Amino acid sequence: MELLYRQAAPQEIDTALVMLKEAAEAIKQKGLDQWSIWLNPGEDQVKWIREGFTNGEFYFVENGEGESVGMFRLSEEDLAYWGVQAKKAGYIHSLIVRKEFAGQELGQAMMMYVEQYLLTKGIDLLRLDCNAANKWLCTYYESAGFVKVGQKQMPHALNNLYEKQLQP
Repeated sequence: MELLYRQAAPQEIDTALVMLKEAAEAIKQKGLDQWSIWLNPGEDQVKWIREGFTNGEFYFVENGEGESVGMFRLSEEDLAYWGVQAKKAGYIHSLIVRKEFAGQELGQAMMMYVEQYLLTKGIDLLRLDCNAANKWLCTYYESAGFVKVGQKQMPHALNNLYEKQLQP
């Protein structure tokens, strides 16, 4: 499937919030207690989204027919989870594949796009986090070449911190 990546426009914040809520509902249906904050986001969560849009960090992904299939946030720092780091890296958050497009390896394609994009910017390290209780997702990231380098207790969950050295 052909995927088109575009930077989200500031007026598309509501679209991102809808996608986060949809993802949270799908995760909840699987019996996982993750992303529940996106079912009814508070002021802090909306502020976090707004900051990402202001900084141009959100990207929407569409298929060749112009249908929205997912999104992600990509930044060059993540002070909340990682603090100040000496080595430059890309940080990915909120990677979503919409439920109706699940099972087509789109998440993997999106990650590969991010990796190639970072390499073109001279960045060879990708970092992310995920809920430590989500064993399936932790295994998924580890099988994709990410190495667990730590844990961080956040207000809503204990998160594993992962990084991947990118190869040109």
